[in-house]
Amino acid sequence: MASAADIHRIATDAWNRRDFETMRSLFHSDYTYTGPDGKELRGGPDVGVEVARMYAAAFPDGRIEVKRLYTQGDTAIAEFAARGTHGGDLMEIAPTGRAVEITVCNIVELRDGKVYREREYMDMLTIMTQIGAAGLPRTAGA
Repeated sequence: MASAADIHRIATDAWNRRDFETMRSLFHSDYTYTGPDGKELRGGPDVGVEVARMYAAAFPDGRIEVKRLYTQGDTAIAEFAARGTHGGDLMEIAPTGRAVEITVCNIVELRDGKVYREREYMDMLTIMTQIGAAGLPRTAGA
């Protein structure tokens, strides 16, 4: 049986190749995803594939590079760099053609050897600023 770290690496590689069927096979039937907005999405493997496809469509050339990976039992925490060009709709924001590079923290928990729960943390303001949809607030004296 694959470890939590193995599954994290397999899922990352599958996303980079846009192999959504491999990703689907990694998700538990009770899979849930909690994104940067803190909302938990339930719906099993379809939810995981839908989220993966959304980011792949928004960043068609997007790539994920694992920087660090920590495991404890059936839980793996990965820090990865995500890079890509905003070439598709992202949360109703039309493509801007701008490059994005962010750090993401992704936590997966396994049950029965599959990803049961996934939580993802990233700075959405940085993404929105990089694509030109938002600006950072000015600081005093700037």
